[in-house]
Amino acid sequence: MKAKIKPRINLEGRTRLEEVIPLSTPFIIFVDPSSICNSKCKFCPNRQIKNKKIMDFDLFKKVIDDLKEFDKPIKVLRMYKEGEPLLNRSFVEMIRYTKISKHVDYIDTTTNGLLLNPELSKKILDAGLDKINISVNGMSNKQFMELADIKVDFDKYVDNIRNLYDIRETNGYKCEICIKIAGDFLTEEEKTRFYDIFGDYTDRINIENSVNCWPNFNIEEKFKSIDKNFKISQTMGIYNQPIDGSEVIVCPYLFYSTSINSDGTVSACFLDWKHKLIIGDIKKQSLKEIWNENLLYNLQIQNLNGKRKDNSICKNCGQLIFGNPDNIDKYRNKILENILHEN
Repeated sequence: MKAKIKPRINLEGRTRLEEVIPLSTPFIIFVDPSSICNSKCKFCPNRQIKNKKIMDFDLFKKVIDDLKEFDKPIKVLRMYKEGEPLLNRSFVEMIRYTKISKHVDYIDTTTNGLLLNPELSKKILDAGLDKINISVNGMSNKQFMELADIKVDFDKYVDNIRNLYDIRETNGYKCEICIKIAGDFLTEEEKTRFYDIFGDYTDRINIENSVNCWPNFNIEEKFKSIDKNFKISQTMGIYNQPIDGSEVIVCPYLFYSTSINSDGTVSACFLDWKHKLIIGDIKKQSLKEIWNENLLYNLQIQNLNGKRKDNSICKNCGQLIFGNPDNIDKYRNKILENILHEN
């Protein structure tokens, strides 16, 4: 197998947040090209989202143009949030426009891969995408139907992912390819097949765990129709990293990232699928104004004061137990002092 068994996010070599907060320029911005999805995965809250839409290309250009107001380029533009980004017909142009702008160092996306074909893959790679994460939601036609409620020609699906890799290799594109699957309902044989089928056509590959990340969306309840005794692991996180079940006091994401929904509203959290943590609207404000305004600032101060659980939306966040790569709790007094000094 050519691929490394490695999570899609980098758990090592991360910037020490306590040394750089407050940030005048966010590290990461999520932009949702589409809150519509072509799959109905049981482990995803998308099917419960109301008022889904495709982001308008002019609105996206406004987002990218706004970035020039920051002191420096942002590190990462993540072109996904709630839906399937490839459903946006302007997706390729969005990548190209961002690359030309020079306001972003790195662009990635996460897709279920169902819309990939040789023509689209070539266009995406040619536009300059730096990384593509592919979420495989089944290891057979039957399993796709069971887990994602969608008919899939699995052999063709695999061929299209192989074609993506082959096109990259043939043309010398630099885009990193990562493939992952939720392993909760895979047999050991299916896990082996997953590595065997995809391991030579990706750079990173990983079997992840389904966990309760989203407030008010219980994975165990959603899987009852498949396995009434299903329980999420309390010792392993999303990326198979060991955890002790404890959660941090301070949400680190608030200090280095923000998320733009497909309708232009801006959320403090990339997991905010109900849009309950709205801190602005890109149609009415610049992104820098939103980054520096009181709504986000107040959330940050609330966390640093140890009062995250006072927030009805944030208090039950499973991401901070199962998938959080950074812990700034022991530095919160120092960070609070720095932020208050800046303001």
